[in-house]
Amino acid sequence: MTSEHKPTFCRICEPLCGMIATVEDGRLTALRPDKDHPISAGFACQKGIAFSEIVNDPDRVTEPLRRSADGGFEPIGWDEAMTDIAARLTDIHRRHGSGAIGWYYGNPGAFSYSHTLSLNTLMFGFGPKFHVFTAGSQDVNNRFVASQLLYGSPLALPVPDVLRTDLLVVIGANPVVSHGSVLTVPRIKDRMQDIVKRGGRVLVIDPRKTETAAAFEWLGIVPDGDAYLLLSLLNVMFGENLVDRTRLARQADGGVWLERLAAPFSPEATAPRTGIGPDTVRSLARDLVRTERAAVYGRVGTSIGENGTLTTYLLDAVNLVAGNLDVAGGSMFGRFGLPGERWLGKAGAALLRSTYARRRSRIGDFPSVLGSEPAAVMAKEITTPGSGQVKALLVSAGNPVLSVPNGEELETALESLELMVGIDLYVNETLAHCDYVLPAASMYERDDFPLPFQTLQPTPFRQATEAVIAPVGQARPEWEIIDDLTSRLRRRTPGFAMLTAVRKALSLFGVRLSPRLLVDAVIRLGEAGDRFGLRRGGLSFGRLTADHPHGVVLAPHLRDGVLKDVVVYRGGRVRLRHDDIAAEVDKLAHREAPEGYPLRLIGMREARSENSWMHNAPLLMRGERTQHARMHVDDAAAANIVDGDVVRIASQHGEIELPVTVTKDIVAGVVAVPHGWGHKGTGGWRLANRAGGANVNKLMSSNPEDIERLAGMARLTGVPIRVERAAS
Repeated sequence: MTSEHKPTFCRICEPLCGMIATVEDGRLTALRPDKDHPISAGFACQKGIAFSEIVNDPDRVTEPLRRSADGGFEPIGWDEAMTDIAARLTDIHRRHGSGAIGWYYGNPGAFSYSHTLSLNTLMFGFGPKFHVFTAGSQDVNNRFVASQLLYGSPLALPVPDVLRTDLLVVIGANPVVSHGSVLTVPRIKDRMQDIVKRGGRVLVIDPRKTETAAAFEWLGIVPDGDAYLLLSLLNVMFGENLVDRTRLARQADGGVWLERLAAPFSPEATAPRTGIGPDTVRSLARDLVRTERAAVYGRVGTSIGENGTLTTYLLDAVNLVAGNLDVAGGSMFGRFGLPGERWLGKAGAALLRSTYARRRSRIGDFPSVLGSEPAAVMAKEITTPGSGQVKALLVSAGNPVLSVPNGEELETALESLELMVGIDLYVNETLAHCDYVLPAASMYERDDFPLPFQTLQPTPFRQATEAVIAPVGQARPEWEIIDDLTSRLRRRTPGFAMLTAVRKALSLFGVRLSPRLLVDAVIRLGEAGDRFGLRRGGLSFGRLTADHPHGVVLAPHLRDGVLKDVVVYRGGRVRLRHDDIAAEVDKLAHREAPEGYPLRLIGMREARSENSWMHNAPLLMRGERTQHARMHVDDAAAANIVDGDVVRIASQHGEIELPVTVTKDIVAGVVAVPHGWGHKGTGGWRLANRAGGANVNKLMSSNPEDIERLAGMARLTGVPIRVERAAS
């Protein structure tokens, strides 16, 4: 038996922790943290260590499957499967056009540069009517829209300088469990503890005393009250003349407009909406201005409420007005270091802004965020007749039946498709409805470079990896499947014609158009890259994997003073004034709570879950692990509920039943339910099916009028509910 220990990195979540893979006779047998990784330095969470169970799972799909006459699945050869899929897609495209074809990809897809780049190529081939839905509309799309409004580019994403700040305010995020989101910091709990050790503070504002809040300071807030709080912080900063108005005017346009916008939101006025006393708000506003190095950071909890884009905009506005944007220890911007990066950024941002303004969804008239539509209306896009009705759907690295609002509506819609194809590791609750399920390579069976996360690192860092093992069985990397499908399609569109011409031109030089070619160019042209031989000792994909297998730190910290390069508006100045933002603020005054639903629902992330896709790993499910809601002791007592009871949670849109844990570590009037559960035997993962659980998104609305307008985000927090003990 031959045994090797190969450096690589985890791609389950955003810290991208260094790992050592033990490979025996070509089989991945173990994963352990990489002690020589310059940043994660021997840390990995239990999910990362357990991933070898996913790779070797007997329930994993390792050969192409076709739906059989009895409703199950049967093995089929790759060529036969791809030939039929391509022929049926070609026919649907011929009869109905590109608007009849859609693609959904989930969270893991963003962690594979080759997956996203190849999918973008396919989108280009089909043209602008091709439907793309992503998990971003349940997670992060309003971050892109807020950045587009403020900086002119949806890809200008500020991150807190956790390594140097002295006051970190965390709103609606639980980085001890999530390990950070839109923020790439391995060992983030240690880095936050370092803040306290050097005499600083970490304040967590959340309706629940999360694992992060328990480790630092906790300030409870009414669910979805973040916009009111942030506006009141601005109100105090302006009202008490704490603002360096000269600096603000130098960095941004619209400061006076923002001051007027925040004027009605005094701490006294917002207290009923936030549950936070005026004195606490005033003290926090003063601390944010007077602490030399401070940052406010918010994530999923601030994104998935009624006004998520507004809240995300206000997070940046507070950092800006307090003097904490683009400064060491504040909220900062990463850069690739590409030649002409500002010009390229302007051109790309102009294209994305144009797409956002002009391309609208057929259902609900929502704008296109990075080329995608709201997944919450996907079912209606399938069932609503007319031009652009989705007839064929491909799903990769996702399980929207469990992740979008009203999953039962989507399940029903999927049965009406002419063709459905899934690409994944498992037959999950969504892929159970497919005509074909194609086996995807796991993250350790493909090469990788974390392209989307390069600008989200407070410590600029590069790491690439080759595949650790060959794909198990007949599995293939997603990009190869997409590339194969693209080459088989027999439709003549301008996009496909151009792709064909580029392929032929490159083939004359013995070069294949591939994602690896593109990402290697980004590394070579970026900071510390070899500039294709012009810089001796510089980096390339090959040099990273051969000479720096544990990765290489490019600089200890991000550079400050880059705002003028990041902002693509004329003059490099942040643009605060937007009619859409004013309209969203106006909506705050008109929020109403429906009668009969006195409590508010929030979601929660669990340390041993990664959305829905790791519930089949025995190590993570040990102890007969099940899903539980969390409820405040006073609310439970009032409803005659005790710890361990099965409760029925009802909203205006649905109801679920699950056991409850009674606790004091949550704001009264709030119920928390972990997402990602609801496995019910329709998929092919046996352990997940035994664990079962309830799909919390049954309580959410998929009606277009209930979806956030600016980014098409589903409302998944602050949902009005009632709770009672179930009869069972």
